[in-house]
Amino acid sequence: MPTTAELKSRVCQEIDSRGDEIIAVAKTIVQNPEPGFREHKTARLVAEKFVALGIPHRDHIAVTGVKGILSADMEGPTVAVLGELDSLIVPGHPDADPDTGAAHACGHNCQIATLIGVATGLIGAGVLPALAGRVAFMAVPAEEYIELEYRESLREQGEIAFLGGKPEFIRLGEFDDVDMAMMVHTASAIRGRLMGMGGTNNGCVAKQVQFIGRGSHAGGAPHAGINALNAAMIALSAIHAQRETFKDSDTVRVHPIITRGGQAVNIVPADVRLETFVRGKTLEAIRDASEKVDRALRAGALAVGGKARIKTLPGYLPIINDRNLGAVFRANAEALLGKRRVAPPGRHATGSTDMGDVSRIMPAIHPYAAGASGTGHGDDYIIRDYGQAVLNPARVMAMTVIDLLADGATRAKEVLARHKPDMTRREYLDLLESLRKDELYQG
Repeated sequence: MPTTAELKSRVCQEIDSRGDEIIAVAKTIVQNPEPGFREHKTARLVAEKFVALGIPHRDHIAVTGVKGILSADMEGPTVAVLGELDSLIVPGHPDADPDTGAAHACGHNCQIATLIGVATGLIGAGVLPALAGRVAFMAVPAEEYIELEYRESLREQGEIAFLGGKPEFIRLGEFDDVDMAMMVHTASAIRGRLMGMGGTNNGCVAKQVQFIGRGSHAGGAPHAGINALNAAMIALSAIHAQRETFKDSDTVRVHPIITRGGQAVNIVPADVRLETFVRGKTLEAIRDASEKVDRALRAGALAVGGKARIKTLPGYLPIINDRNLGAVFRANAEALLGKRRVAPPGRHATGSTDMGDVSRIMPAIHPYAAGASGTGHGDDYIIRDYGQAVLNPARVMAMTVIDLLADGATRAKEVLARHKPDMTRREYLDLLESLRKDELYQG
């Protein structure tokens, strides 16, 4: 029986020998960007790769998700390797789709290639007979919480219940046969390191807001109308007035956009719409800020004598990176890259990810890999080094899988024994439903 070190060496050699093929996946996806729940080409590519690797799989999970399972020769826990299928919408990005504006300005294309890289290494190196358990490869849709109106239409049609991919996977039971999960996100700056362990993240709720006024001739009879755009502007000012009440330690972020500003310039706007996130470090901070934002939205409607429909949608939960699972990953990252090239955990990030939702029900980690440049979600976010962004995390995750499932899965069982889930799947689903509200405020 080969040693764990020998198994890792074989897997890394396999990933290296097929590095160009693995990187080609990321480069193909970046040229075919698709926003959440629309990732049909990307999902088809994943399914084709699974077929080529001989991985049994299912597709069309939560509209576009794909899940494959590799089983070792011995029984044991299931470790999930995740990747996100979706792009953003950044029309100014050099790789943006000219018709849709979709662009991979966050590196999800690299996550999918990394997932394929892990599978390629484990299968090609022939290490499965030495492992106990299973590896689930989960290509998940819709991590970027955008296009709320479109996603709400899917929900109303019964195609989804939640607007994010991982919450949908949890609702559908796709994590019921998974014991722990990990994924690696690209980054443009990790304090000069090649990999970072990640810390905590904000959670969020989202809001769809419709201000309802009364149309009238904007020049001839503005007094006969109710200006919904004025209601929105007052509401935005009222939100700004709340900002000094947010505690710095809660890292609250509220960032509204107007998605519809009126029908025509010579008509008093009667239907004006906003979207916003309300982010915070804890659920308590999110709930508090959410109510303050609702007060501001009501105030806008009240001021002009209009109405406001406020839909609060469950977003993502703050992440909890599992220390013990993280320690296994970090040891492998340091062994591969050198201790000084791996940033320790501890920093708080004010963005949000639905990996936070997974982390509430099982051990999960969400490290970062270098290789990008520019600002995340910006038109200058480019993958500059695919070896760093794709192959390094593929090697480290494959090595981590081996550590977890070798020797009868002793390490995986230790991680599970030391982990206390924050909530059950049922408690999680109930929590998300409790965050959903739909209010028509009539002023």
